Amino acid sequence: MYASLADPRETVDALNARYGCLPAQDLIAAVARNVFAGRVAALSSFGADSAVLLHLISKAAPDLPVLFLQTGKHFTDTLVHRAELAERLGLTNVIDLKPAEADLREQDPMGRLHESDPEACCHIRKVRPLANALDGYEASISGRRRHQAETRARLKVFERDGQRIKVNPLAGWSEDDVAAYIDRHGLPHHPLVAEGYPSIGCAPCTSPVADGEDARAGRWRGLAKTECGIHTVAAR
Repeated sequence: MYASLADPRETVDALNARYGCLPAQDLIAAVARNVFAGRVAALSSFGADSAVLLHLISKAAPDLPVLFLQTGKHFTDTLVHRAELAERLGLTNVIDLKPAEADLREQDPMGRLHESDPEACCHIRKVRPLANALDGYEASISGRRRHQAETRARLKVFERDGQRIKVNPLAGWSEDDVAAYIDRHGLPHHPLVAEGYPSIGCAPCTSPVADGEDARAGRWRGLAKTECGIHTVAAR
């Protein structure tokens, strides 16, 4: 339908007007089967409550490519959860993205770059592999929600991401909406949620969150950094 993204701003406005109010499962089906058929992939961390978006995908388009950034720094629980969830939901196209061996040898030979330069670590382990993988797509789907952090408070269902479109089917979902959906469908949380991790990234840069803290307070704790870079929208 949208064969060219020469004017992403105009495209985003049109998409939000036409599809932005659809229920999440219908929205995913429309994006995967019509709007960007064959040209869209989903991103999943297989984190705290990633099961919600993945369950919706399994109902709307189970063959949709689901990209997982295999950083080499995940909790073991995340890797187990990834395998079990993909099998349980019948997702047939989960793709692991790994950092380039040349980048690791040159910039992080000891595997400790996160200690001195977390931005650079995220860049070689997440941002660059994802950018390379998305070269063949015009759009991506994420599970981000407005309530998760102040940096996401103005999130739209469709937004610009450079020359691509990013789709956020759960943008308007509240914490209660997510909890109700998980209960209704009997979906599993990431096992670390019960240990105080409401947002889960790489093990060295994720810590438990205290009552009353922002859900992402445990990500890069003590640093100004709040996002890994893969969700930084290039232009609005």
